[in-house]
Amino acid sequence: MPTLSIVIPAYNEGPTIHLILDKVLAVTLPKDWKKEVIIVNDCSKDHTEEAIHQWAAGHPALPISYHAHAYNQGKGAALHTGIAQATGDYVIIQDADLEYDPEEYNLLLQPVLAGQADVVYGSRFLGGNPHRILFFWHSIGNKFLTFLSNMFTNLNLTDMETCYKLFKREMVQSLHLTEKRFGFEPEVTAKISRIPKVRIYEVGISYYGRTFEEGKKIGWKDGFRAIYCILKYGAFKLR
Repeated sequence: MPTLSIVIPAYNEGPTIHLILDKVLAVTLPKDWKKEVIIVNDCSKDHTEEAIHQWAAGHPALPISYHAHAYNQGKGAALHTGIAQATGDYVIIQDADLEYDPEEYNLLLQPVLAGQADVVYGSRFLGGNPHRILFFWHSIGNKFLTFLSNMFTNLNLTDMETCYKLFKREMVQSLHLTEKRFGFEPEVTAKISRIPKVRIYEVGISYYGRTFEEGKKIGWKDGFRAIYCILKYGAFKLR
């Protein structure tokens, strides 16, 4: 039975993490597919851990593999931990907030089910799905980073910075990933693009963005780090 490993990094998501887990539970995957949920708590300072354990105790139908960092390391580090623990056929990244809709796992799986894809990115800039209107300069920054990444990977992605990335497990686990914060996105994109004969697809997804008051964590410093990582792993092809 094919399995989708859902990796959820979490940091200070205590008030809302039960909502995203409700959505993951409610998703009906294609016939014969099952879910494997891996949550990595990046040393949250709130009640994230208690909220996860409480939810898991009340919902045994969705077994959760829970891992906690002893100190805060960053989203990328949490993803490294989660990806290493995955045992499914494919791995998808799911933020613990409510910006991305788990119902759309099935959109990302379509090219896989058709036997066409090893990697699928969910683009916020493709298709006619709902998008919350928020930050102009944030969207310009995302498009610029994608353009810069494409220059060095020779891909034509529209949304390199998207959370929704679906990988064949063996491929993503074969990568030597080092970026511990939001540099994960350009690093994994550069390194996955260099796998011989890798088949990368994009599908349009919806996006329900948060404001900073609502808990959004990425800032302008992360944008500069992303540029550095694009040059480091793309232009100079460092491991």
